[in-house]
Amino acid sequence: MRRSIANILRLGIKELQSLARDPVLVFLIVWAFSALVYSVSQAEKFEVDRGSIAIVDDDRSALSGAITDAIQPPFFQPPALIDAANLDPLMDSGRFVFVVEFPPRFQADVLAGRKPTVQITVDATAMSQAGNGAVFLREIVTREVARFLSDAPTAKTPPFRVAVRTRFNPNAEAIWYSSAMTVINSITLLSVILCGAALIREREHGTIEHLLVMPVSPTDIMLSKILANGLVIVVAALLSFTVVVGWLMQVPISGSIALFLLGAVAYQFSVNALGILLATFTTSMQQFGLLVIPILITMNLLSGSKTPLESMPVWLQTLMQAAPSTHFVAFSQSVLFRNAGFAEVWPKLAALVAVGAVFFLVALLRFRQSVTRAQ
Repeated sequence: MRRSIANILRLGIKELQSLARDPVLVFLIVWAFSALVYSVSQAEKFEVDRGSIAIVDDDRSALSGAITDAIQPPFFQPPALIDAANLDPLMDSGRFVFVVEFPPRFQADVLAGRKPTVQITVDATAMSQAGNGAVFLREIVTREVARFLSDAPTAKTPPFRVAVRTRFNPNAEAIWYSSAMTVINSITLLSVILCGAALIREREHGTIEHLLVMPVSPTDIMLSKILANGLVIVVAALLSFTVVVGWLMQVPISGSIALFLLGAVAYQFSVNALGILLATFTTSMQQFGLLVIPILITMNLLSGSKTPLESMPVWLQTLMQAAPSTHFVAFSQSVLFRNAGFAEVWPKLAALVAVGAVFFLVALLRFRQSVTRAQ
C-alpha cells in the first residue's frame, strides 16, 4: 500500500512536469478559466439590454405619451417615432426589434372601458431579447394604464397588490449565472481533454512501454493521471472564481467555495476517468478530438447548465442521470447560487460520487485491457 502511494505521487509529479512542458495545454487552461469566462459572460446575455424600439402613435394622447416616456434605458434604447406605413419595411430590414403601436382614440377608449388593443410587434430572430422584451413592454403598458386610471375621477382601488420578490439574483443579471456556468463547463471540458491527452501523449512518446516494465500497476498509472490533472483543474477553477468572477467581474458568490471545491474534487474522478476511457479507443490526438467533441457538446447542452433539466422530455431527463455532469451542475447551482449547505446537497453529492465510481471502474477495466494488449 505504501509503495503504491509512493508510486502514485511520483507518477503524479511526472504528469505535472509533462503538462508544464506542453505550451498548448497550458495556454488552453489559462484561456478557458480567464478570457473565455470573461468573454462568454459579457456576450451571453438573456435579459434585454438596449433593445431597439419604435413607437407608432396614432393617438397622440397623454396616456400614449406616458407609456412612451416609461420605455427607458438600460433595457431599451430611446424610442423612435415612426409612421405605420414604415413599420413592415423597418422590421424587415432589422432596424428595430420591437415596435409598439397605439391605435386612434386609445386614451378615450381606455377611459370608456372599451379595452382597446396595443399591438407589440417583435422580431423573434433575436430570441433572448424577444421573449423577455415583450414581457417587459407588456408590464410597462399595464403599469402605466393602471397609474393613469388611478388618477381618474372614477378610479377604483383594486382589492389586492401583486408583490414580486426575486431570490438569488435580484436584478436578474445573466452575467451572475453565465460566469459561474462557464467555469463549470470549463471544468468538464478540460478534465476530459487533459487526462485523455496525457494517456495519448504517453503512447506517442513511447513512455507507456517504460511504465509497463516498472513496478507500477495500471491502477497506479490511472490514479496518478487523475490526481495530477484534477489538481490543476481544481486550482484553476478556484483562481477563476476568485480573480475573474469575483474580483474582475464583481459577481457575488452566495455559497461556500469550499463546499463547491469538495464537489469538484469528487467530479474529477468521473470526468478524468471518462477522458482516459475515450483515449483507450483512439491512437492519436486527432482521433481523440473527433471522439470527444460530440460527447462534450452533449454533456454541455443537456446537463442543465444551458437549459433547465425540467424543460427536457422525461425520457431525456432519465437518460442524463447517467452523466456525471448533470449531478455536478445541479450541485454547483445549489451551492453557488442558493447558498445551500451540506445538509441540502448531500444527495446530489452522493449521486455524483456513485456515478463517478461507475465511470472510474469502467475506465479502469478498459485501461487494464489496453495495457495488457500493449504488453
